[in-house]
Amino acid sequence: MASDSRLISNLLISDQCKGVFEGLTSLMDVGGGTGTVARAIANTFLSLKCIVLDLPHVIGDQKGTGNLEFVAGSMFDKIPHANAVLLKWILHNWSDHDCVKLLKRCKESIPSKERGGKVIIIDIVMDDNSISSSNEQLVEAQHMMDFIMRITHPSKERTKKEWEKLFLDAGFTEYKIITSLGLRSLIEIYP
Repeated sequence: MASDSRLISNLLISDQCKGVFEGLTSLMDVGGGTGTVARAIANTFLSLKCIVLDLPHVIGDQKGTGNLEFVAGSMFDKIPHANAVLLKWILHNWSDHDCVKLLKRCKESIPSKERGGKVIIIDIVMDDNSISSSNEQLVEAQHMMDFIMRITHPSKERTKKEWEKLFLDAGFTEYKIITSLGLRSLIEIYP
C-alpha cells in the first residue's frame, strides 16, 4: 500500500489536484496507515494540519512533525474533528451499509460546506457506459478490481449512481467527481 500511496501522493500534490486542499486548515486522513499521503500533503501545504487516524497497531510508534500527527482509533467509533476528511482507497473495502455508517461519522466530524467542510474520497468510479468507453484497458482494470473486491471482501467497486446513493443515504447534499487519477477518481462530497 505504501507504493500505491506514493503514487497517489504525487497526483494529489500536482497542479491538477492542489485546489482540493486550498483553504483547508486541517485534514483527517482516515485509515491513513503510516502517513505516506498525509506527509506529502503536509510537506506541500505547510499551513495545513494533517492528522492520520488508524488502528493502534498500524500507527505503532509513528512520529509526527510540525503539521503532521498520528491518532490511534477506529474510524467506526469516532473521527476527530477537521475541516476535511480524506478516505483514500477505503470505501471499496466495505459494504454499502458500512460505507453509509462511515460517511455519517465523517459528516459528524466536519463543519458545514459554508465553513469549508468536505470529505475527499479517492476510489474507483466504474464507468456506467463501459461499452462506449474510450479507454478499454481502464474499464477492464476497473472490472477486474470489482471482481477481486466481490470475492475477497463483502464489497464492490461502484458506479457514479451507486456512489451518489451512498452520499445521499449518509446525508450529504452535493458532490463532484474528478476522473483524472487513472484507475481511480477524486470525489469531493459536501454536507
